[in-house]
Amino acid sequence: MSGSVMTDQLRADGSLRHLLTLEGLPRTQIERLLERSQGFVRPLGATPAMSRSLAGATVANLFTEPSTRTRVSFELAAKRLGAQVVNLEVQLSSRVKGESMLDTVYTLQSLHVDAFVIRDAEAGVLGLVAANVAPHVSVLSAGEAHVSHPTQGLLDALTVYQRKQRFEGLAVAMVGDIRHSRVARSAWHALHTLGVGDLRIVAPPALMPERDEFAGCTRHTQLATGLKDADVVMMLRIQKERMGQGDLPQGAAYFAAWGLTRERLALARPDAIVMHPQPMNRGIEIASEVADGPQSVIRDQVRNGVAVRMAVLAEVLTSRAGGA
Repeated sequence: MSGSVMTDQLRADGSLRHLLTLEGLPRTQIERLLERSQGFVRPLGATPAMSRSLAGATVANLFTEPSTRTRVSFELAAKRLGAQVVNLEVQLSSRVKGESMLDTVYTLQSLHVDAFVIRDAEAGVLGLVAANVAPHVSVLSAGEAHVSHPTQGLLDALTVYQRKQRFEGLAVAMVGDIRHSRVARSAWHALHTLGVGDLRIVAPPALMPERDEFAGCTRHTQLATGLKDADVVMMLRIQKERMGQGDLPQGAAYFAAWGLTRERLALARPDAIVMHPQPMNRGIEIASEVADGPQSVIRDQVRNGVAVRMAVLAEVLTSRAGGA
Protein backbone atom coordinates (compact mmCIF):
# COMPACT_ATOMS: atom_id res chain seq x y z
CA MET A 1 0.00 0.00 0.00
CA SER A 2 1.52 3.31 -1.00
CA GLY A 3 2.19 6.06 1.50
CA SER A 4 0.04 8.49 -0.48
CA VAL A 5 -3.03 6.30 -0.02
CA MET A 6 -2.46 6.12 3.72
CA THR A 7 -1.95 9.89 4.02
CA ASP A 8 -5.03 10.60 1.93
CA GLN A 9 -7.24 8.74 4.39
CA LEU A 10 -7.12 11.76 6.70
CA ARG A 11 -8.40 15.26 6.05
CA ALA A 12 -6.18 18.28 6.56
CA ASP A 13 -7.55 18.67 10.09
CA GLY A 14 -6.59 15.06 10.94
CA SER A 15 -10.12 13.65 10.88
CA LEU A 16 -10.83 10.40 9.05
CA ARG A 17 -12.15 10.80 5.51
CA HIS A 18 -11.52 7.37 3.92
CA LEU A 19 -10.84 3.96 5.42
CA LEU A 20 -8.96 1.80 2.92
CA THR A 21 -6.37 0.25 5.23
CA LEU A 22 -5.29 0.23 8.87
CA GLU A 23 -1.66 0.36 7.78
CA GLY A 24 -0.11 3.61 8.97
CA LEU A 25 -3.28 4.78 10.75
CA PRO A 26 -2.30 6.45 14.03
CA ARG A 27 -2.91 4.48 17.22
CA THR A 28 -5.01 7.34 18.57
CA GLN A 29 -7.32 7.09 15.55
CA ILE A 30 -7.71 3.33 15.92
CA GLU A 31 -8.39 3.68 19.65
CA ARG A 32 -10.95 6.39 18.94
CA LEU A 33 -12.77 4.12 16.49
CA LEU A 34 -12.75 1.23 18.98
CA GLU A 35 -14.09 3.44 21.77
CA ARG A 36 -16.79 4.76 19.48
CA SER A 37 -17.61 1.20 18.38
CA GLN A 38 -18.02 0.00 21.96
CA GLY A 39 -20.60 2.73 22.46
CA PHE A 40 -22.77 1.06 19.80
CA VAL A 41 -22.50 -2.47 21.22
CA ARG A 42 -25.65 -3.88 22.78
CA PRO A 43 -26.24 -7.31 24.38
CA LEU A 44 -27.92 -9.94 22.24
CA GLY A 45 -31.67 -9.57 22.64
CA ALA A 46 -31.50 -5.88 23.53
CA THR A 47 -32.74 -3.13 21.22
CA PRO A 48 -29.90 -2.19 18.80
CA ALA A 49 -28.24 1.20 19.12
CA MET A 50 -30.07 3.68 16.91
CA SER A 51 -29.70 7.36 16.07
CA ARG A 52 -30.54 9.93 13.41
CA SER A 53 -27.02 11.35 13.26
CA LEU A 54 -26.67 10.49 9.55
CA ALA A 55 -30.17 11.54 8.49
CA GLY A 56 -29.90 13.06 5.02
CA ALA A 57 -26.73 11.15 4.14
CA THR A 58 -26.70 8.42 1.48
CA VAL A 59 -24.42 5.38 1.55
CA ALA A 60 -23.87 3.15 -1.49
CA ASN A 61 -22.70 -0.44 -0.98
CA LEU A 62 -20.86 -1.46 -4.15
CA PHE A 63 -19.81 -5.12 -4.02
CA THR A 64 -18.11 -6.93 -6.88
CA GLU A 65 -17.40 -10.02 -4.77
CA PRO A 66 -19.91 -12.13 -2.83
CA SER A 67 -20.56 -11.11 0.76
CA THR A 68 -23.16 -11.76 3.42
CA ARG A 69 -21.91 -10.58 6.82
CA THR A 70 -19.98 -7.53 5.64
CA ARG A 71 -22.61 -6.20 3.24
CA VAL A 72 -25.52 -6.77 5.62
CA SER A 73 -23.68 -5.26 8.58
CA PHE A 74 -22.71 -2.14 6.59
CA GLU A 75 -26.34 -1.79 5.50
CA LEU A 76 -27.66 -2.20 9.04
CA ALA A 77 -25.00 0.18 10.35
CA ALA A 78 -25.98 2.94 7.93
CA LYS A 79 -29.71 2.49 8.48
CA ARG A 80 -29.36 2.44 12.26
CA LEU A 81 -27.68 5.84 11.99
CA GLY A 82 -30.53 7.19 9.88
CA ALA A 83 -28.82 7.16 6.47
CA GLN A 84 -30.35 6.08 3.19
CA VAL A 85 -28.73 3.00 1.64
CA VAL A 86 -28.30 1.86 -1.96
CA ASN A 87 -27.03 -1.69 -2.59
CA LEU A 88 -25.41 -2.67 -5.90
CA GLU A 89 -23.91 -5.98 -6.93
CA VAL A 90 -21.76 -6.29 -10.03
CA GLN A 91 -24.06 -8.75 -11.79
CA LEU A 92 -26.92 -6.27 -11.41
CA SER A 93 -25.08 -3.09 -12.37
CA SER A 94 -24.08 -1.40 -15.61
CA ARG A 95 -20.45 -2.33 -14.87
CA VAL A 96 -21.26 -5.69 -16.51
CA LYS A 97 -21.89 -3.77 -19.74
CA GLY A 98 -18.39 -2.32 -19.68
CA GLU A 99 -18.91 0.68 -17.45
CA SER A 100 -15.82 1.25 -15.32
CA MET A 101 -15.89 1.41 -11.56
CA LEU A 102 -15.11 5.11 -11.71
CA ASP A 103 -17.99 5.77 -14.09
CA THR A 104 -20.32 3.89 -11.75
CA VAL A 105 -19.07 5.96 -8.83
CA TYR A 106 -19.40 9.23 -10.75
CA THR A 107 -22.99 8.35 -11.66
CA LEU A 108 -23.90 7.62 -8.03
CA GLN A 109 -22.00 10.66 -6.81
CA SER A 110 -24.19 12.79 -9.09
CA LEU A 111 -27.18 11.30 -7.27
CA HIS A 112 -25.84 12.71 -3.97
CA VAL A 113 -24.19 9.60 -2.57
CA ASP A 114 -21.96 10.68 0.32
CA ALA A 115 -20.06 7.48 1.06
CA PHE A 116 -19.12 4.44 -1.00
CA VAL A 117 -18.57 1.09 0.67
CA ILE A 118 -16.65 -0.98 -1.88
CA ARG A 119 -15.51 -4.60 -2.06
CA ASP A 120 -13.41 -5.50 -5.07
CA ALA A 121 -11.19 -8.41 -6.07
CA GLU A 122 -8.61 -6.19 -7.75
CA ALA A 123 -5.96 -4.48 -5.62
CA GLY A 124 -5.73 -0.73 -6.14
CA VAL A 125 -9.32 -0.10 -7.22
CA LEU A 126 -10.32 1.49 -3.91
CA GLY A 127 -7.33 3.81 -3.88
CA LEU A 128 -8.16 4.89 -7.43
CA VAL A 129 -11.75 5.66 -6.46
CA ALA A 130 -10.73 7.52 -3.30
CA ALA A 131 -8.31 9.67 -5.29
CA ASN A 132 -11.03 10.72 -7.73
CA VAL A 133 -14.23 11.29 -5.74
CA ALA A 134 -15.48 14.75 -4.83
CA PRO A 135 -13.96 16.33 -1.70
CA HIS A 136 -17.05 15.74 0.43
CA VAL A 137 -17.30 12.02 -0.48
CA SER A 138 -15.80 9.16 1.55
CA VAL A 139 -14.67 5.70 0.42
CA LEU A 140 -14.68 2.75 2.82
CA SER A 141 -13.17 -0.64 2.13
CA ALA A 142 -15.35 -3.69 2.59
CA GLY A 143 -12.44 -5.90 1.51
CA GLU A 144 -9.79 -5.32 -1.15
CA ALA A 145 -8.36 -8.36 -2.94
CA HIS A 146 -5.90 -10.06 -0.56
CA VAL A 147 -4.64 -6.66 0.61
CA SER A 148 -6.86 -5.40 3.41
CA HIS A 149 -10.18 -5.56 5.23
CA PRO A 150 -9.93 -2.71 7.73
CA THR A 151 -13.32 -2.95 9.43
CA GLN A 152 -12.68 -6.66 10.00
CA GLY A 153 -9.36 -5.75 11.61
CA LEU A 154 -11.14 -3.25 13.86
CA LEU A 155 -13.87 -5.67 14.91
CA ASP A 156 -11.26 -8.32 15.64
CA ALA A 157 -9.34 -5.87 17.83
CA LEU A 158 -12.55 -4.84 19.59
CA THR A 159 -13.44 -8.47 20.28
CA VAL A 160 -9.99 -9.15 21.72
CA TYR A 161 -10.20 -6.10 23.98
CA GLN A 162 -13.68 -6.96 25.23
CA ARG A 163 -12.44 -10.31 26.50
CA LYS A 164 -8.87 -9.44 27.52
CA GLN A 165 -9.12 -5.75 28.48
CA ARG A 166 -5.62 -5.15 27.13
CA PHE A 167 -3.38 -5.58 24.12
CA GLU A 168 0.07 -5.35 25.70
CA GLY A 169 1.35 -8.71 26.90
CA LEU A 170 -0.96 -10.81 24.74
CA ALA A 171 0.13 -13.65 22.47
CA VAL A 172 -2.00 -13.81 19.31
CA ALA A 173 -1.74 -16.70 16.85
CA MET A 174 -3.18 -16.22 13.35
CA VAL A 175 -3.52 -19.69 11.85
CA GLY A 176 -4.12 -20.97 8.32
CA ASP A 177 -4.07 -19.34 4.91
CA ILE A 178 -2.02 -16.26 5.75
CA ARG A 179 -0.70 -15.78 2.20
CA HIS A 180 -4.10 -14.98 0.66
CA SER A 181 -5.81 -13.41 3.68
CA ARG A 182 -6.78 -9.73 3.77
CA VAL A 183 -8.22 -10.43 7.23
CA ALA A 184 -4.80 -11.48 8.55
CA ARG A 185 -3.14 -8.38 7.09
CA SER A 186 -5.63 -5.98 8.67
CA ALA A 187 -5.58 -7.82 12.00
CA TRP A 188 -1.78 -7.58 11.96
CA HIS A 189 -1.90 -3.84 11.27
CA ALA A 190 -4.44 -3.23 14.05
CA LEU A 191 -2.93 -5.45 16.73
CA HIS A 192 0.66 -4.41 16.05
CA THR A 193 -0.30 -0.73 16.27
CA LEU A 194 -2.26 -1.36 19.48
CA GLY A 195 0.74 -2.91 21.19
CA VAL A 196 0.42 -6.68 20.90
CA GLY A 197 4.03 -7.80 21.27
CA ASP A 198 3.72 -11.51 20.47
CA LEU A 199 2.07 -11.80 17.07
CA ARG A 200 2.44 -15.18 15.37
CA ILE A 201 1.61 -16.32 11.87
CA VAL A 202 1.09 -20.06 11.79
CA ALA A 203 0.74 -21.88 8.47
CA PRO A 204 2.10 -24.60 6.23
CA PRO A 205 4.94 -23.27 4.04
CA ALA A 206 2.72 -23.03 0.94
CA LEU A 207 0.32 -20.69 2.77
CA MET A 208 2.96 -18.46 4.36
CA PRO A 209 3.28 -14.89 3.01
CA GLU A 210 6.41 -13.46 1.44
CA ARG A 211 9.32 -12.80 3.77
CA ASP A 212 8.97 -9.02 3.51
CA GLU A 213 5.40 -9.12 4.85
CA PHE A 214 4.13 -9.24 8.44
CA ALA A 215 7.14 -7.52 9.96
CA GLY A 216 7.43 -8.15 13.68
CA CYS A 217 5.52 -11.46 13.57
CA THR A 218 7.15 -14.76 14.40
CA ARG A 219 6.62 -17.51 11.82
CA HIS A 220 5.58 -21.04 12.75
CA THR A 221 5.21 -23.92 10.31
CA GLN A 222 4.16 -26.26 13.12
CA LEU A 223 0.74 -25.83 14.68
CA ALA A 224 1.87 -26.98 18.11
CA THR A 225 4.56 -24.30 18.48
CA GLY A 226 2.26 -21.61 17.11
CA LEU A 227 -0.53 -22.39 19.58
CA LYS A 228 1.68 -22.82 22.64
CA ASP A 229 0.44 -20.51 25.43
CA ALA A 230 -1.51 -18.28 23.03
CA ASP A 231 -4.11 -15.92 24.49
CA VAL A 232 -5.95 -15.53 21.19
CA VAL A 233 -6.28 -18.11 18.41
CA MET A 234 -7.50 -16.57 15.16
CA MET A 235 -8.36 -19.22 12.59
CA LEU A 236 -8.51 -18.18 8.94
CA ARG A 237 -10.56 -19.41 6.01
CA ILE A 238 -8.90 -21.22 3.13
CA GLN A 239 -9.16 -18.65 0.31
CA LYS A 240 -10.05 -21.06 -2.49
CA GLU A 241 -11.03 -18.24 -4.83
CA ARG A 242 -7.48 -16.82 -4.71
CA MET A 243 -5.69 -20.11 -5.42
CA GLY A 244 -4.99 -22.13 -8.52
CA GLN A 245 -6.66 -25.52 -8.66
CA GLY A 246 -3.35 -27.30 -8.06
CA ASP A 247 -2.70 -25.25 -4.92
CA LEU A 248 -5.91 -26.13 -3.08
CA PRO A 249 -5.29 -28.07 0.12
CA GLN A 250 -7.19 -31.33 0.48
CA GLY A 251 -9.86 -30.92 3.14
CA ALA A 252 -9.36 -34.07 5.22
CA ALA A 253 -5.58 -33.89 5.04
CA TYR A 254 -5.56 -30.21 5.93
CA PHE A 255 -7.81 -30.77 8.95
CA ALA A 256 -5.65 -33.67 10.11
CA ALA A 257 -2.57 -31.42 10.15
CA TRP A 258 -3.94 -27.92 10.69
CA GLY A 259 -7.54 -28.05 11.91
CA LEU A 260 -8.26 -26.60 15.33
CA THR A 261 -9.57 -29.37 17.56
CA ARG A 262 -10.30 -29.33 21.27
CA GLU A 263 -7.07 -31.26 21.90
CA ARG A 264 -4.97 -28.76 19.95
CA LEU A 265 -6.68 -25.79 21.59
CA ALA A 266 -5.49 -27.20 24.94
CA LEU A 267 -1.97 -26.11 23.90
CA ALA A 268 -3.07 -22.49 24.24
CA ARG A 269 -3.75 -20.81 27.56
CA PRO A 270 -6.80 -22.13 29.45
CA ASP A 271 -8.62 -18.82 28.99
CA ALA A 272 -7.66 -18.43 25.32
CA ILE A 273 -10.36 -17.18 22.97
CA VAL A 274 -11.04 -18.61 19.51
CA MET A 275 -11.86 -16.35 16.57
CA HIS A 276 -12.77 -16.86 12.91
CA PRO A 277 -13.84 -14.22 10.35
CA GLN A 278 -16.26 -16.61 8.63
CA PRO A 279 -17.52 -18.21 6.52
CA MET A 280 -16.09 -21.24 8.29
CA ASN A 281 -15.14 -24.48 6.61
CA ARG A 282 -16.10 -26.75 9.49
CA GLY A 283 -14.10 -29.92 9.62
CA ILE A 284 -11.32 -28.32 7.56
CA GLU A 285 -10.12 -25.25 9.48
CA ILE A 286 -11.95 -25.79 12.73
CA ALA A 287 -13.93 -28.49 14.50
CA SER A 288 -17.56 -27.69 15.24
CA GLU A 289 -17.08 -28.46 18.92
CA VAL A 290 -14.49 -25.66 19.04
CA ALA A 291 -16.40 -23.21 16.82
CA ASP A 292 -19.48 -23.60 19.02
CA GLY A 293 -17.59 -24.17 22.27
CA PRO A 294 -17.18 -22.03 25.39
CA GLN A 295 -13.93 -20.39 24.22
CA SER A 296 -15.37 -19.27 20.89
CA VAL A 297 -16.11 -15.56 20.40
CA ILE A 298 -17.05 -15.95 16.74
CA ARG A 299 -20.61 -14.73 17.26
CA ASP A 300 -19.30 -11.75 19.22
CA GLN A 301 -17.23 -10.85 16.16
CA VAL A 302 -20.37 -10.78 14.02
CA ARG A 303 -22.22 -8.57 16.51
CA ASN A 304 -19.23 -6.25 16.80
CA GLY A 305 -19.13 -5.89 13.02
CA VAL A 306 -22.25 -3.72 12.99
CA ALA A 307 -20.95 -1.59 15.87
CA VAL A 308 -17.59 -1.02 14.18
CA ARG A 309 -19.19 -0.11 10.86
CA MET A 310 -21.54 2.30 12.62
CA ALA A 311 -18.52 3.93 14.26
CA VAL A 312 -16.62 4.24 10.97
CA LEU A 313 -19.60 5.68 9.09
CA ALA A 314 -20.31 8.13 11.91
CA GLU A 315 -16.64 9.12 12.05
CA VAL A 316 -16.22 9.87 8.35
CA LEU A 317 -19.61 11.46 7.72
CA THR A 318 -20.08 13.57 10.85
CA SER A 319 -16.51 14.92 10.71
CA ARG A 320 -17.09 16.53 7.31
CA ALA A 321 -17.25 20.30 7.18
CA GLY A 322 -20.71 21.17 8.43
CA GLY A 323 -21.41 17.63 9.64
CA ALA A 324 -23.55 15.01 7.90
